[in-house]
Amino acid sequence: MTAEPSSFQVRLALSEADLLAAQRLRYRVFVEELGGDGPLVDHAGRYERDEFDGINDHLILVDTARDETRLEHVIGAYRLLPSDRATPFGRFYCDSEYDLTPLRQSGRRLLELGRSCVDAEHRGGTGMFLLWNGLADYVLKNEIEILFGVASFHGTDIEALKLPLAWLHHHHLAPEALRVTSRVRQSMDLLPAANLDPRTAMVAMPALIKAYLRLGGLVGDGAYVDHSFNTTDVCLLMDTKAMSDRHREFYTRKHEAKV
Repeated sequence: MTAEPSSFQVRLALSEADLLAAQRLRYRVFVEELGGDGPLVDHAGRYERDEFDGINDHLILVDTARDETRLEHVIGAYRLLPSDRATPFGRFYCDSEYDLTPLRQSGRRLLELGRSCVDAEHRGGTGMFLLWNGLADYVLKNEIEILFGVASFHGTDIEALKLPLAWLHHHHLAPEALRVTSRVRQSMDLLPAANLDPRTAMVAMPALIKAYLRLGGLVGDGAYVDHSFNTTDVCLLMDTKAMSDRHREFYTRKHEAKV
């Protein structure tokens, strides 16, 4: 793992420049790299944005040595929407893809995670780790009980994704009480459990999904094929009360990474 500069800082977006820089980063990752699009994407200005940006908190990884006036200072981002803010707004982002009734009926404090990305130059370093440290602080401060959000496989070819999707279905399906369901259901029960090789399945799994699984992440019932974003999505959730001691330690200790 490469060392990161001492100029790195994780914090919530504090200004319009912070938000614009996060949207510029998201454009590079989700539009230019992955081929996504959307009705509010600004191709001329190179901003990936939607109607949820105004109600989310935006956790950002900042390189303070970069020029803020040129919107280059944000090199990592995470979008955070707590349930007490989503309720008056009327919906979560995930509502368009999944029936979230079980989560709402749980009566637990929810946090939707989304738009997670790190600049390509820093994906081999500690960028995502630093963002997750900031997320841990946010979870503790806001007494969040369930984290959830869609995580994506690149592409919409289900045949090419059947191995990792089947592994998630057979080994990480959420309990019925919290099991959200895809609104346009694409089954993930695509191969018999006995035919699945764990090593091969993990190699085919995106890094972010593997990270969630290591923290005890579970998935909803069915995938959602998002043609506009050129992704196949699964809904991941983590119940902080059900985490093992090893997983819960992520949220209950202070990381002292030197940044």
